[in-house]
Amino acid sequence: MTNVEQKVVDVMRSCGIDTALTLPCDRMKNLFPLISENFNEIPLTREEDGIGIAAGLYMAGKRPVMVIQSTGLGNSINALSSLHKTFEIPLPILASWRGPYKEGIEAQLHLGKCLPGILDSAGIPYVVAETVEDLPKVKSAIEASFEKCTPYVILLSPRIWEGSTAKPFIPEISQEERKFNIACNTIIPKATQSRFDMIIGIVPYLKDKVVVANIGVPCKELYAALDQPTNFYMLGSLGLASSIGNGLAQGQKREVVVLDGDGSLLMNPNTLGTVAQEFPDNLTIIAFDNSAHGSTGNQKTFSSCMDLELLARVYGIKNTSKVSMPEELLEALEKDGRGPRFIHAVILAVNADVPNIPMSAVDIKKRFISSLK
Repeated sequence: MTNVEQKVVDVMRSCGIDTALTLPCDRMKNLFPLISENFNEIPLTREEDGIGIAAGLYMAGKRPVMVIQSTGLGNSINALSSLHKTFEIPLPILASWRGPYKEGIEAQLHLGKCLPGILDSAGIPYVVAETVEDLPKVKSAIEASFEKCTPYVILLSPRIWEGSTAKPFIPEISQEERKFNIACNTIIPKATQSRFDMIIGIVPYLKDKVVVANIGVPCKELYAALDQPTNFYMLGSLGLASSIGNGLAQGQKREVVVLDGDGSLLMNPNTLGTVAQEFPDNLTIIAFDNSAHGSTGNQKTFSSCMDLELLARVYGIKNTSKVSMPEELLEALEKDGRGPRFIHAVILAVNADVPNIPMSAVDIKKRFISSLK
C-alpha cells in the first residue's frame, strides 16, 4: 500500500516546483492539503486566471504548476495557445481526468473522452498516469515542460488514487459574521482624454517599472510612448493582463504596473478577487475605461452602466481611486499607499495612430525576462 498523493507531491518537489495554482476536484481531494503544506498555493476561481498568473510567475523566475480538473482544460485552450504556446512559456498541468474511468456524472463524459484528441489538435503534449507505476512519466512531463518551454498536461486517471493510504481530507469550514461598508454614491467624470494622452502623461513614472500592457492597441500605444525591456506586450489572451501582472508581482519585488482595460477586466473580473486574496503590495492596476472594445471597432462594453472602481472594492481591493486627466493619473501613481492598487481611468474611445510592435512574441518574452534578472 502506498500514499500516492504524497508520492505525487514528492515528484513535484523533485522537479523544483515552488508554486501550485489550484482548482478542486473530488477525485484529488486528499492531494490538496499536501499541496498547501508543501508549496505556495494560489487558489483560483477560474482556470484562465491561473494560466496568466503562472506566466507571470515563470517570467519572474518561479516554477509554477497548475492542479485542476480536466474540465478546466476545455476552458483554457485559447489561453494556453495564445499565451504559453505563442510566447513559449512552460506550464505543467496536473489534471484530474474525468470521464473515461468509472465516471458517475454524465456531463463529464463527452469532454473527458474527447480530451486527448483536443490536446493533440492544439499541439499541447500530454501523458496519462493511471497507476503509481506511471509516476516517472509525471516527473518526465514536468521536466519536459520547462526544458521545451511548452504547456504539458498530465492526465491523472482516478484509478491512480485507488488503494492509496493518504489520510482522508475533512475540511473545517466556519462561517463567522462578516461586515462590509462600501460607499455606493459614486460619480464617473466625463471623458476628455485618450488612452494615449494618459500613457504619455505617466511616462516619467513608468520608466524602469515592470509594465504589462493589454492586448491590441494599448500595447502599440505603450510601445510608441515608451519602449523599454521591462515592458511585457500582450499579443493574445484577452482578459489576462492583470493575471499576468499578479504573477509577476508575486514572483519578484519590483513594482508592477498593469495597463488594463474595461473590456479585458469584464472578460475576467475574477482576477480582481485573486489579487485581493493574494494581496501583492507591489501591484498597480490601471483600468483604462472607454466603455468600448477599442481594438476591435469600439463595440460597447457593460462598463457604461458600471463603476469599475466600485467593482474592484467589492472584490476586496481597498486602495482605489478614479481619474480622468493625465496629471491626475500621475498624481495617483506617485501617491504613497500599500498595494494592490486599482486606478479607474476614464478615457475617450479613441485610438492613437501608432505602428505595430516590430518584435515576435518570443523576442518580447526573452528581452523581458532578461530585464528582470
